[in-house]
Amino acid sequence: MSIAAFSFAPSPRIAFGENSVDELARHAGGLIGRKGAVLLVSDPGVPALADRAAKALEQAGANVARYDDIRSDPMARQVDGAAEAARRHKATCVVGIGGGSALDTTKFAAAMAPASEPAEHYALAVNPFPAQPLAKICIPTTAGTGSEATRVSVFSTREGVKVWAWGEALRPDLALLDPTLTVGLPPHLTAATGIDALVHAIEACTIRRSNPLNDGICHQAIRLIARNLKRAIEQPTDLTARGNVQIAATAAGIGIDNSGTGIAHAIGHALGTVGRVHHGRAVGLALRAALAWNAEGAPAKHAAIAGALGVPTLQRRTTEVAAELAGSYDRFVRDVGLEISLKKDGLGATDIDRLVETTQAPENKPMRDANCRTSTVEDLRRICTEILTAA
Repeated sequence: MSIAAFSFAPSPRIAFGENSVDELARHAGGLIGRKGAVLLVSDPGVPALADRAAKALEQAGANVARYDDIRSDPMARQVDGAAEAARRHKATCVVGIGGGSALDTTKFAAAMAPASEPAEHYALAVNPFPAQPLAKICIPTTAGTGSEATRVSVFSTREGVKVWAWGEALRPDLALLDPTLTVGLPPHLTAATGIDALVHAIEACTIRRSNPLNDGICHQAIRLIARNLKRAIEQPTDLTARGNVQIAATAAGIGIDNSGTGIAHAIGHALGTVGRVHHGRAVGLALRAALAWNAEGAPAKHAAIAGALGVPTLQRRTTEVAAELAGSYDRFVRDVGLEISLKKDGLGATDIDRLVETTQAPENKPMRDANCRTSTVEDLRRICTEILTAA
């Protein structure tokens, strides 16, 4: 069978190193300029890390303003606020430090700032971004979303609907990876964000737009997470394990930027809308429920993933290896401490209809359509039932 045509977009420039945040100005180079105006966007929960980034910039002569009105799944008004802060400061560069929400806000604000339209104007890529976006530097303090390597930002509308924006203007100019910044992440968030990266890698190399070049990056991300995530949780100061998971998260971000995500993200986004479930946990639980069904539809792709996750493959049939993937994945997510039951989140069997309906909403259609296997309403109901009733 011939290889289908594909394109592969270069990733942003990536700099990795312990304590590299203290060398931020050097790594940024011409993105900031001499005595440039910089807006520093940060999670409110990491003030000390934001101080380190600000200090590194100010010592190099940058004029730094700060913005930290960020929450998980940022609201449109918060993105609007960041863009307005950039305009008011006359920033030429926006630097983001924090988790995926802070980085998504950073990219979005930098892309929006040259014009006056609000965030919702760009929802679902209905309208193009203005020309000449501000420079963007992303410094993740978690290892999961891969936002530092993608052209997408996720946010919530005034009505609380989780949607996305996409465009070349959202691509970061620099991703600065410093594993020391992830050490303080609590175990349950280390697990949830690490599973988020794992789901990114798995979906990016199994959906319809997967390609051989991207697959190699995704398979390496899966291997790194399989070998390092549990140790990063159990030994949080192990910078080798932390660094490997951080590299894997960025690699998985490159993966989804080049091919996209599938049904786990369609349902995971719906879970975020229906129950405010943390994104990494939401997509992890969604894939857990959908993986065996997906593997039946694309056994070769899923057998390759099983091998990367540690399932023995030597002298075994492809279908046999693929059939073991779901069980291996389930053991892994439980082993790293991901909570399977959604009872404490206030969700259960009575929410099945709403979850199915939200998964079918327009903002989730591109992810459903990209999946390796086409889903019917009955398929969605079965998968959503498993998610909401699992223990």
